[in-house]
Parts: sequence; C-alpha cells; structure tokens
Amino acid sequence: PKNLSHKPPTAVNNCRLQIACLCTVTDSKQRASRFVLTESCKSERVGAEGDLWTLPNADMCIVASEDEFMVVKSWARRDMGVMLVPESLGPQPERQVDRVEDVFVAFQIYLHPSSSQVLDKSEDIVEATLQNRSLAARIEYDDGDYHVCIDHPVKTMNVNDVENSFQTDTGPIILPDLTKKRLKNSKCLIEVLDHAYEAFNCSEWAEFIIKVPTSVTDKITVNHYSKTRRIENTSNRIIEIY
Repeated sequence: PKNLSHKPPTAVNNCRLQIACLCTVTDSKQRASRFVLTESCKSERVGAEGDLWTLPNADMCIVASEDEFMVVKSWARRDMGVMLVPESLGPQPERQVDRVEDVFVAFQIYLHPSSSQVLDKSEDIVEATLQNRSLAARIEYDDGDYHVCIDHPVKTMNVNDVENSFQTDTGPIILPDLTKKRLKNSKCLIEVLDHAYEAFNCSEWAEFIIKVPTSVTDKITVNHYSKTRRIENTSNRIIEIY
C-alpha cells in the first residue's frame, strides 16, 4: 500500500467500513458518478501484540467510487508531517487520492437494498421519530451543469410534536464543491468532495457546515467544521426504512 504511515504487522488485512453517505453526481451528458463516504476510525496497527494506536493519531475515513478512492486523515493540527512508509514517499497528505487498482488487491462497495417509503407530511415525520423508526434523508439539487443526489441515514432528528415541525442535524456526509475554480484545480471529481453536516426543516432548501482548514492561531490551523453554505431550490425528503 502507498497510503500507510507505519509498517503493517501482518501481510494481510481485510477491512470492512460502514457506509455513512452515498453521493451521486450526474453531468449534463447524464453520466453519473457514484461516491460513498465511510464512517471514521482511528489510525491503528492492525494485528500487533500491543501499542495498537499510532501516535500522533489521526481520524481516518475513505471516500470512494468503484475506480478511485481518497483517504482523508485529520490529526491534532494540519501539516503534522507524518511520513508515509517507506519515507521516500514523503509526508502523508491529508487528502490522498489514488486509483483502486494501484493500491488494493480487492475493493468492493456493497449497497444493500431495503424497503422504504417517503414521509410527505411533517406530522408523519414527527410520529416516526417519536416511535424510534429508522429514517434516512435524500437531498437533491442542480448545481450548474450537474445534478447532485445525497443519500444518508438521519442520525440526529429534532421534532416539535406541538407544532408538527422537524429539523435534521446529520453527518458527516460528502458535499461536492462544483465551482469552476474547484473543478479546475482538481484532477478528478472525487477531489471536489468535502465533509459536511446538513440541516433542513422543509423541502425547499438545506444548510450545510463544511470541514475546512481553520485558523486557531497565526501559526496553527486545524480541520474543522467552520464554513457554512445554504443551497436553495433543493428537494429534501425524509424516508422511513423498513
């Protein structure tokens, strides 16, 4: 592997990561690119007899399509200079993009279908929440020449059973930045995907808080959710999963 900052204790590791978000970006020619975001874990030495946690430690997750992937790591601060193994590869990027075939012996994405129904009325969303049913959300919108569809479980839901209102607060998800500048500075589409949390309380718009480099002092920056974005003319749906 080209994305490790320590020598593996064993030669084989099969790793399963749960999917946290599915983002489908469709261009003007109806070519769809599908990306998944995994849940986060911590940097570790798998199979060692002790000292399992690497220091300095990093939050780690993967954004992936069938053909390419991006390892996203966040340490206590940015630019920690943690070296790859071998060190001739240089410091590990915080967003490292590679092709699947160049790094993994095998790589598979499993999406399991399930039965579901859209909850159209606020009172149905409130009732489903108070009855502890499984909920997911879908946010769709057009952005320039692209159509974006973001599917994800609703991990946090706020409801008001007096006024029959609701508000999501869920993440992390992956949110594409499809501005001309970002697209121009990216070698592939996966590089325009950022971590974000979403919140909405109606079907017509959604607000996001995005993980970006954030200054703590004049010399120290961290990766933190500090940039907000509001997207109008969305189609937001709450979906009950059976």
